[in-house]
Amino acid sequence: MAERQAPLHAQDKLAFLLSLVPFLMEHESISVHEAADHFGVKPEQIREAVELIAVSGIPGETGQYQHGDLFDLAWDDFEDNDQIVLTNLVAIDDAPRFSGREAAALIAGLQYLSALPENADRSAIATLMTKLSRGASALPSQVAVEDSETDTTLALIRESVAAGVQIEFDYLNSRGEHERRRVDPLRIESMDADWYLRGWCHLREAVRTFRLDRIGNPEITSEPITFHAADVHLPDTLFEGSADDLAVTIDVAPAAAALLTDYIPEGAVSSEADGRKRTSLRVSHYHGLKRLVGGMPGVVTVVEPAAARAAVAEWAAAGAARYEDD
Repeated sequence: MAERQAPLHAQDKLAFLLSLVPFLMEHESISVHEAADHFGVKPEQIREAVELIAVSGIPGETGQYQHGDLFDLAWDDFEDNDQIVLTNLVAIDDAPRFSGREAAALIAGLQYLSALPENADRSAIATLMTKLSRGASALPSQVAVEDSETDTTLALIRESVAAGVQIEFDYLNSRGEHERRRVDPLRIESMDADWYLRGWCHLREAVRTFRLDRIGNPEITSEPITFHAADVHLPDTLFEGSADDLAVTIDVAPAAAALLTDYIPEGAVSSEADGRKRTSLRVSHYHGLKRLVGGMPGVVTVVEPAAARAAVAEWAAAGAARYEDD
């Protein structure tokens, strides 16, 4: 005698139906047996649920069910071929959806996450990107996030952190000089699109912050780290000023000033001018200033010194010239 499946309680049946409808929408056309395998239930339970969905809906303004107020399916396919195809959806289509641009932005972010070592080949991320594409109100723009050389460096640093050993690398400092550093890696952090390593530098005998895209030829050593995160003071801010920093005066939109907190020195004097906030920054070199201003177009204006204005203007002009060449 065939084993009978225990009937579902009302609450469980509702939860099952709420899961089944989006599943059927996502697959457009799927067999009863495939749906049963996915949910781990018998085919008869899927058939009963589909028949219940087909008589469910929301009444119209008259309080009565009219054509289009109920879910519907391709009955011939269902009865003759055991195939489930929803042909009319109720209420679900009226739910707020991401626009095509919003979905594209989220998909780009997910592509970036999937490129990180700890998220590589994650099927959950790929599935979510597919759902975002199908669930958007319009077709998302085609976007792609390329892998970078930083990904390999990031993977090596994570490996050294996990093993508790020092790492060596060539580093391009703020003066454009290459130095070989041996570092106890303490923490990996990101700001905007850049990744940074904070660690105890044995050359400087102090905590230093290293930007990953300026690290070259990284090598994991067999030497155990001598300083742990609990042994040294790691400031809350990513960057700390030094005597060699360059002072720059800028105008910034008040709403965006908080984004520059890490660059504004303590005690900096600010003033209002033409609806903008004038304040000072400290940067290690003007190359970093170019990247900072480039990430906030139309929001930040460099006031002085003239050398800083010239560096940013030349960099912006070079970028614009590339579009003209194309």
